[in-house]
Amino acid sequence: MTVSSLNEKIKSLLEATFLHIRLEGEIASVTYHSSGHIYFSVKDERSTLRCVMWRSNAARLKFRLEKGEHIVLEGSIGVYTPRGEYQFIAVHIEPYGRGALALAFEQLKKKLEAKGYFAAERKKSLPKHPRKIALVTAAGGAALQDMLKVAAKRWPLAEITVIDVLVQGEMAAQEIARGIAVADRLGVDLIVTGRGGGSVEDLWAFNEEIVADAIHAAHTPIVSAVGHEVDTLISDFVADLRAPTPSAAMEMVLPDRNELLWSLDEMEERIGRRVREILRRKEETLRREEEALRRASVLNRLQRIAESFDRQRRELLDAMRYRLSRLGEELTPLQARTQESIGRLFERKESRLTGLQEQMRRLDPRLHSREGWVQISRDGRRISLENLEEGESFELSDARVKVTARCLKKSPLH
Repeated sequence: MTVSSLNEKIKSLLEATFLHIRLEGEIASVTYHSSGHIYFSVKDERSTLRCVMWRSNAARLKFRLEKGEHIVLEGSIGVYTPRGEYQFIAVHIEPYGRGALALAFEQLKKKLEAKGYFAAERKKSLPKHPRKIALVTAAGGAALQDMLKVAAKRWPLAEITVIDVLVQGEMAAQEIARGIAVADRLGVDLIVTGRGGGSVEDLWAFNEEIVADAIHAAHTPIVSAVGHEVDTLISDFVADLRAPTPSAAMEMVLPDRNELLWSLDEMEERIGRRVREILRRKEETLRREEEALRRASVLNRLQRIAESFDRQRRELLDAMRYRLSRLGEELTPLQARTQESIGRLFERKESRLTGLQEQMRRLDPRLHSREGWVQISRDGRRISLENLEEGESFELSDARVKVTARCLKKSPLH
């Protein structure tokens, strides 16, 4: 036999004998080739076996093969005739003692956590009253209807845009990631992505790295609302908020209009009481200020001065009237005595004048009876002719007659 024919017979024998087997072992080495194939080897305590998983099957592998991992393989034996080498051709691999999806979840969770996808400081805050919301979910799913009902009940003012994507199946992760990217460019206030409950396989699209990358890259706050409360997915860790269910997500991100109305009523009452109290205190302060201003004002001071002046004037008038009344009481007898004294004085003077006139008549009777002799006076005062000026008026009187005359011309006798 030739080497080639022997290798052909061995190939036919091995591949026909070991057509479908399950193999347990520990990964000794692993290489992910750029072609998409995975080359690795498994071992136990005594030996090692080379293995390969072709690209078509490797694309469906949920977790990443790592050295030291204990795995269970399904496949067959294949022989490479040119080199006379055989290897195990794996078509399915799962972790020993646990599911492949569980291991894939833990592996991706570790990877993303190391990249900072779960860091609290990168979480974006959600708006308190979102006006525009994008829902990235299946348009025909019950989860969408639940979310729309809750939104209409709690906050009908919100404008909701639905981005229809697959949420289950091989292409679901790519569509969800694309839908998140589209929603992020719409300028909405909030994005909610999710679906209703299901098995781990049904929800697996939200455990894919491509979805985690899309959530991490978005600038808009994102809420992950996948499955039920017991379901925890990678999208829950990366998103800015995790909601236990889709309907709960809408309750968490939308305000309750009835609660808001109650709050507004209570706030209005508190503000009213506060305003009334402030107005009352301000009015009291204003009254005090007005009183202080009134007391300190110039007008008030003038008024007080005027009142004081009026009071003093009244007091002075009262004092004067009292004094005058007292003086009047004292003046009456004094006036009577004065008039009596004056009367007696006039009587004495008249008696004296009469006596003098009588003496004059006795001394020179011609002064009052002789014709041609008069007395000259001006303004009631006796004057001589020498003191008269031309044009002046004067009086001439004798014992019986008084004449008013004017000096027409004045000339000396000599």
